[in-house]
Amino acid sequence: MGLLYDLSTKYKTLSIVGMAKNAGKTTALNYLIEEADDEGITLGITSTGRDGETLDLVTGTDKPKVFLYEDTIVSIPSQLYDLAEAGLEIVEMTKFGTALGDVLLCRVCESGYVQIAGPVATAETKKMCGRMFDMGTELILIDGAIDRKSIASPDTSDAIILSTGAVLSRSIKKVVEETSHVVNLYNLPVLEEGKVRDEIAKHSHENRVMLVDDKGKINKLNLTTGLGASRFIDDAINENTRYVYIPGAFTNSVIADIERDKLKQVKFILKDPTRIFINVMDWRQLVKKGFIVSVLKNIEIAAVTVNPYAPSGYSFDHGTLRDTMQEALPDIPVLDVRM
Repeated sequence: MGLLYDLSTKYKTLSIVGMAKNAGKTTALNYLIEEADDEGITLGITSTGRDGETLDLVTGTDKPKVFLYEDTIVSIPSQLYDLAEAGLEIVEMTKFGTALGDVLLCRVCESGYVQIAGPVATAETKKMCGRMFDMGTELILIDGAIDRKSIASPDTSDAIILSTGAVLSRSIKKVVEETSHVVNLYNLPVLEEGKVRDEIAKHSHENRVMLVDDKGKINKLNLTTGLGASRFIDDAINENTRYVYIPGAFTNSVIADIERDKLKQVKFILKDPTRIFINVMDWRQLVKKGFIVSVLKNIEIAAVTVNPYAPSGYSFDHGTLRDTMQEALPDIPVLDVRM
């Protein structure tokens, strides 16, 4: 039994997320699709953007095509339907709109190459996945073709497969370091159950920066984002403040002007780790200063795939990259899908 069989016993939906373009995400997708066919697992395939074209529409580099086997359920916008080399039976014409037309849910009746795309909105993706399960799908793979941050959201799938590789750096050490940083962020502690969590969750839809004191009382600031607002947040923190909820992106600018003693005094709360945009070196410095952050939901990483090749021409030894990554991430399966 292979990796996908093991994952299919734990999860119903998996997102494939790339650390960067050319990290091997589509190669990983094709590997999993082939393994599903070997294991007799009926797949549903969708994407938050467009995948399966032979040329990357942004970078102009060659891309692997997506090959689907019979009985796979796939989402295809109406304008891409005629481009499919596979035989497709339209099962449902949905109202989920894309830039390439409304999404068609199709069953593959003759194996072949397909360009896939689906709705971008998380809510629509979840609804569409429900339709796919009704059609007999056992496991859904969601290709994160546009933005690794948004598709990694825990609202989208049960877990993610993270694709990384040589494209990040000419240094294996840096590739492993950056990948480990993302894995650590996605595994941030979840805010414990209780009054504070209940109050933050109750008001989180208002998308405002909120401070919570030691008695659980909330102070909503007139800020819809923490970006560039660290001076205002610093002024609002008093000796009784224990938590600061940031509704959107979390960058250095959110906390740059907060006094060090206040930074150690409070715990920052985020909706999920995809909101964090702080590099590994800055993150380490913040932790040394006593910075603490929790999330309402974290992200489970089911596996990591590595690609030893970079499109600019350099590469790593297959075994060295895989083994070094596995050593850094001992609790997560690491796979070189090009081997």
